[in-house]
Amino acid sequence: MNTYLLIKWLHIVSSVVLVGTGFGSAFYLFFANRSESLEARAIVARLVVRADLWFTTPAVLVQPLTGIWLAHSAGWPLGTPWLLASLLLYALAGACWLPVLWLQLKMAREVEAALARRRPLSVQYRRWQRAWEWLGYPAFAAMLAVFFLMVNKPALWAPH
Repeated sequence: MNTYLLIKWLHIVSSVVLVGTGFGSAFYLFFANRSESLEARAIVARLVVRADLWFTTPAVLVQPLTGIWLAHSAGWPLGTPWLLASLLLYALAGACWLPVLWLQLKMAREVEAALARRRPLSVQYRRWQRAWEWLGYPAFAAMLAVFFLMVNKPALWAPH
């Protein structure tokens, strides 16, 4: 296998890990947050934080490195419309993801504390939960759009 195909494989696999782990984690935490069980919320929140640290974060770093390398190797200037749109959408997803990481950590700590002290979750937890959800929607939509752009490479506008 040549270097280009190896990097392309790594780019594709890391994109699957990034979006798959993100969507799967969001699915489980979304529904765990609708449970009355603090134990369930605590377990899921702890695992979501781990998944983001172990899988999502490395994939977030691999994606732009391999993507830019592939674009350069294939002769695609970064100003190519579909590529530029992909990079901007990836940046948007990242701008949503960074506060999501912070919120997940806060939520995990809060639910663990509530469980240990045998008290209900704070009102703040619900605010963090809503913010976490609302940041997830544009991030996920942006990543779906990036997949579309990468596969189809449409002519979005005339390059300068």
